[in-house]
Amino acid sequence: MTESSARPTRAQQRLQSEERILAAARQIFAELGYDRTTIRAVASAAGVDAGLVMHYFGSKDLLFARAVEVPADELPGGTSGEVAEALLTSLRRRLTGEPTASLAVLRSMLTNADAADRYRAAGEPQLNQLTETISAPDAHLRASLLSAIIHGVIAERHLLRLTHLADASPEQIVDLLRPCFHSLTTAPPTSGKPL
Repeated sequence: MTESSARPTRAQQRLQSEERILAAARQIFAELGYDRTTIRAVASAAGVDAGLVMHYFGSKDLLFARAVEVPADELPGGTSGEVAEALLTSLRRRLTGEPTASLAVLRSMLTNADAADRYRAAGEPQLNQLTETISAPDAHLRASLLSAIIHGVIAERHLLRLTHLADASPEQIVDLLRPCFHSLTTAPPTSGKPL
């Protein structure tokens, strides 16, 4: 192998630099939120010049948008029980190690309107999918409650850390939530009375 073939190409170097910058940005946005994060702090954490961050990403807003890109979990179709278990499996995984991109959005959405808009836009398809799987007249409310529980648990465990939820095992949390999730995904028996 020649010395020149061992060196990364310019394109590879750029990609490596972008990935370092994005990793640093995710971490800092997760720790500080959007408003308190600076381009200079991200550049320092990534070991690059602030001008390079601006060259690659153009603005703090565009850097944030790239740093928080996270694909949503797909919910399987099937019975209400299968949907509840899929949600619980996803929650268990997120309790073990929530991606810093998600944490960056959760922390930032409370103080930054753009971050809140991104959060809503990213969550809307899954919320709609969840609503469609619940065969109850109040499916929208049930799906919204499930979403609120999941996001509240994630925020408390990884960001706020005010209660015992931060130290509980993922299995213990999921086991306690299981009856609630199954109840919310299952349509109530019809009583013959109009709603």
